[in-house]
Amino acid sequence: MTEHPTSGLDDVVHQRVRLGILAVAKEARRGEFTFLRTTLGLTAGNLSQHLGVLEKAGLVTIDKGYEGKRARTWIQLTKAGKKALHDEIAALRSLIHRLEEAEEPDGGAASGPAAAPAPH
Repeated sequence: MTEHPTSGLDDVVHQRVRLGILAVAKEARRGEFTFLRTTLGLTAGNLSQHLGVLEKAGLVTIDKGYEGKRARTWIQLTKAGKKALHDEIAALRSLIHRLEEAEEPDGGAASGPAAAPAPH
């Protein structure tokens, strides 16, 4: 039997906010903290917590500096972060493909060994 596609999902990456951070950082190439916070609708504290998890996992780098007189924090994906995001997307695609293949033409769920028996 083949592994289920969900076994390829990474708990660090798959969490909604962290997946959002990685996606926005990939699109922006170098995301600014305030932009991420606003785009993802997070509080500064919540974003900081999730960034800490991603940084500890080696998926992002966090650079602090100044733009003019304003303190800024920039987030960038590492090579490992790009790979983790790529792998997560591949696992999600695999899961979607499997679920679409399991659908019957009439829109009902396929019956098979993994399907629950119908109630009597």
